[in-house]
Amino acid sequence: MSVHIFLVAGEPSGDRLGAALMAGLRALVPGVRFSGVGGPAMAAEGLQSLFPMAELSVMGLLEVLPRYPALRRRMIETAEALVAAAPDAVVTIDSPDFCLRVLARARAAQPGLRTIHYVAPSVWAWRPGRARRMAPLVDHVLALLPFEPPLMEAAGMGCSFVGHPAAAVLPAPPAEVAAFRARHGLGAAPFLLALPGSRRGEVSRLAPVFGQALASLVARRPDLRVVVPAVAALRAEVRARVAGWPGAPVVIVEGEGPKGAKAAAFGAARAALAASGTVSLELAAAGVPMVIGYDMNPLTRAIVGRLLRVDTVTLVNLVSDTRAVPEFLGARCRADLIAPAVAALLDDGPAREAQKRAMDLAMGRLGRGGEAPGLRAARAVLGVIG
Repeated sequence: MSVHIFLVAGEPSGDRLGAALMAGLRALVPGVRFSGVGGPAMAAEGLQSLFPMAELSVMGLLEVLPRYPALRRRMIETAEALVAAAPDAVVTIDSPDFCLRVLARARAAQPGLRTIHYVAPSVWAWRPGRARRMAPLVDHVLALLPFEPPLMEAAGMGCSFVGHPAAAVLPAPPAEVAAFRARHGLGAAPFLLALPGSRRGEVSRLAPVFGQALASLVARRPDLRVVVPAVAALRAEVRARVAGWPGAPVVIVEGEGPKGAKAAAFGAARAALAASGTVSLELAAAGVPMVIGYDMNPLTRAIVGRLLRVDTVTLVNLVSDTRAVPEFLGARCRADLIAPAVAALLDDGPAREAQKRAMDLAMGRLGRGGEAPGLRAARAVLGVIG
């Protein structure tokens, strides 16, 4: 059986989803071929990207505007490559602003193109009309969250819940955790994970606030250390931003150092301070209690604030149907509010126990213990192809 899949991913989380999907497809159809746009994880699975995926990783209205001409050129290039490739199906992964424009242009040239979008739009949170506008362009949606299929089907698309990849992550073995501590001179010191984002704009906006919160925490707990996981594309930016932080920050870069270093860091951490996003589920999978902080450009913040339909954006809270994870968004993303919430998680107590229960519940609902999400997604893609 010869199968050709065109994939388009625009940011690190999509790159990881794409890589798992590719591995799943290869397990089911050994001769499958891939083309399209992706990052390092998809490259490791055999994709030769049309251009560096990092060019697409832009978030926020004012951040996108100056890059729009370059992004539009890449959109046209991707759509033309898709039409020329004539694949059995195209799978666009998250990044809807870019991906749906690619699909619109490609489908206009090739109306019979089979189209699949991986990651349902968060219509439960804001802009519910997005699903309805997607329907003419997307045949089938691969959903990460269990409550999303009915919403997509009501808008006129097929939808499969394939599980969230975070639920399939296994904890790091104790030996790897101990080796991580020894390698970075952490000894038995308690340490906090600080994750100020995977995009340049996020890091530049959140790193100063996170640093101020850490200064307050370390002043009260001088033994506290800080570990900062970073994506490879932002290694220099992150190192520069955290150089003045207290807690002798250790920066670990994904893909560098021993395999499993990030998992070992998550396994050893006492708590985390993180940007809003899917990292909350990665932390939950590792059982790391967390506080979420996030802010945007003031104009973007005002627009999003008017459109939000939920009282929390943290996925652990939404999936577990609790509000156990404290979040400080927009104008409330302040060090003086964040630091006490983190401090409450460093010692055993009600806040920490409530999060542990919510994280376990969320992981169960996201498919922990079942078939790997990448394999489930691959079966759904092959089902669409028929």
